[in-house]
Amino acid sequence: MDTKLLSLVITLGLIAIAFALIWMGWRNRLRRQADVELLPVVPEAPGEPLAAAEGQYVASTTAGDWLDRIAVHALGIRTNATLEVYPHGVLFDRSGAPALYIPAASLAGVRLDSGMTGKFVEKDGLLVLAWAHGSHVLDTGFRTRRAEDRNVLIAALQELISSAPAADANSGK
Repeated sequence: MDTKLLSLVITLGLIAIAFALIWMGWRNRLRRQADVELLPVVPEAPGEPLAAAEGQYVASTTAGDWLDRIAVHALGIRTNATLEVYPHGVLFDRSGAPALYIPAASLAGVRLDSGMTGKFVEKDGLLVLAWAHGSHVLDTGFRTRRAEDRNVLIAALQELISSAPAADANSGK
């Protein structure tokens, strides 16, 4: 009986240490990423989306480093979401996390990939948006619930990205 109790105490102690280390790592990541600017404001009346799909917001990472999850501003939280493409930008309406709006002028590219930071799927099963946010370039992953939605989003995003510079020139920026 004594050895069972000792085993339980040791196991609980190891679990507590593991959680403490995870918490310290996340806190240090938040501290290292304190220079990530506040997110763009979500437009109050965005209008009618060009394309939309339900799915899962995977995370935002440093561009090119699919393991460097961005923890600040809840960008590292995986959640169900709706991705909507508008003429002026992209909106991730995230369940349980603040909405993420990316203005069209900030978008740098879109690609299909097989995974990023803790989410790996079939070849080309993940939609990844590259975008500039202040001095940072980020990749944001989204997994559509239905595979056929992915092609509709890719086409709308490519059109938005290719037309964004012309939209900026017309707006006087």
